[in-house]
Amino acid sequence: QVQLVESGGGMVQVGDSLRLSCEASGGTVSSIPISWVRQAPGKGPEWVSSINSGGRVSQYVPAVKGRFTMSRDNSNNILYLQMNDLKPEDTALYYCAQGWTTVKAPQSGQGTQVTVSS
Repeated sequence: QVQLVESGGGMVQVGDSLRLSCEASGGTVSSIPISWVRQAPGKGPEWVSSINSGGRVSQYVPAVKGRFTMSRDNSNNILYLQMNDLKPEDTALYYCAQGWTTVKAPQSGQGTQVTVSS
């Protein structure tokens, strides 16, 4: 069973950048679209972005379009979310999930925390 493990989060200030990673283990995800999802404190999961299997097509929620870029390296079974010009409203637990425009609750221990302070 494929497991996705996220990393790269941290505490940053408004306007800073972070690059999140999503590494697959236990199998390949090269033929599967992958989504990034986030969950802010006290709120439900929010879909952020998706990328198709080949990495040529991506889609973003309007709130991050133009600031976030999703990419993938199928040869190494890893995906990325480059986040620029971060805002306090981007503060959330970020995690990846299989599927296009997926909105799933995080599994226990899953995700990487991003905190943006003003």
